[in-house]
Amino acid sequence: MKEFLEKIKKFMSTKAFMIGASFLGLYLLSTGVSLALFSYLGGEPGVNVDLGDGLSGSRSKIKDLPKTEECPINGGKFTKIEKGIWETRRPLAVMIENHADSRPASGISKADVVYEAVAEGGITRFLAIFYCGASSQEVKIAPVRSARIYFIHWAQEYGGSPIFMHVGGANDFAGYGDTARDARALEYLESIGWRIPKGNDFDTTYDSGFPVFWRNYERLGKEVATEHTMMASLDEAYAQAEKRGYDAKDSEGDSWDEKYVPWRFADDAKKDPAEATKISFEFWSNKPDYNVIWTFDSSQNGYLRENDGQKFTDFEDKSQVFAKNVVVMFVRERGPVDKNLHMLYTTTGTGEALIFQNGRVIKGSWRKDTKEARTKFLDDKGAEISFVRGTIWIEAVPAGNEVEY
Repeated sequence: MKEFLEKIKKFMSTKAFMIGASFLGLYLLSTGVSLALFSYLGGEPGVNVDLGDGLSGSRSKIKDLPKTEECPINGGKFTKIEKGIWETRRPLAVMIENHADSRPASGISKADVVYEAVAEGGITRFLAIFYCGASSQEVKIAPVRSARIYFIHWAQEYGGSPIFMHVGGANDFAGYGDTARDARALEYLESIGWRIPKGNDFDTTYDSGFPVFWRNYERLGKEVATEHTMMASLDEAYAQAEKRGYDAKDSEGDSWDEKYVPWRFADDAKKDPAEATKISFEFWSNKPDYNVIWTFDSSQNGYLRENDGQKFTDFEDKSQVFAKNVVVMFVRERGPVDKNLHMLYTTTGTGEALIFQNGRVIKGSWRKDTKEARTKFLDDKGAEISFVRGTIWIEAVPAGNEVEY
């Protein structure tokens, strides 16, 4: 009997077993989503979702449906099936790196909102918010990297407890004092109640792993350092979130968006000729690999991104990253603040901002009253601006830097 149990234990630790278990988990998740979709769409003319379709079957119908439903994150329009899917979930906030050796990133074009700021040494990093845009298909993300405290402050705006995905982060758990107190991201996650066993903090250095996360050394077809190899599956993340009691509602029955404050949205209002046709800026003057250019595409009424003069593309679908809105929020930079060269950026209070949309620029400001409060973007009269429906990129640029447009 003991020998038999040992064989079972050995089999359960194999990769084949783990992959099979993950497929079973996704099947069960798909069945649950299909039931929710059937309830949501039941009786509506022209929309038929069979209970046996599962998640992939429901998604296969999306291309034939009109986009009538507003995304609460960026105001974009999606189909009823996509809404039915996202309403079973809560937002994901994922740390994605932008090191020149790790490009192109995977999955970033499916984000609803993206924040960019320096992580350290002039190298920028992204916090990507996924919710509506990740409903239509399975999305794989790479490379997932470590957290910085200011990114967490922005993640807190998405309902207070989004699924926060990362690979470790700035901390002083060893007690050496090498990381400044104000920069300790993991300790901050503990203080706000995210970093608990089976909580909404999905960290590979804590209690998250395969099949949500795995290392892929072959993704780019070239040799890269290990820190550039972590991938994640958003469908698997949602399956794990459901098991932990973090789907659309938590274990107490509270919906994720009870305290969520949405921005205001408006339809396209392009005026010819466009005035702000090329936006260019740098984060650090000695790091040209991270210089950014956004070029206006009148056919889409939005902006296409470049880094270091090269098209910035999504590795998965080869598309050039596009945004309906580009916001440059000027933030106070402090650091390096410790031996690990961590930087700090002001996320609360007020600052100047440039909001680019419809081929034009709004010279305004930003305001965030507390760490968990929603960042509001205001025009020159102090009124909250409306974002054009679609993807929003927020660039946290050191105050005093020049932006050309």
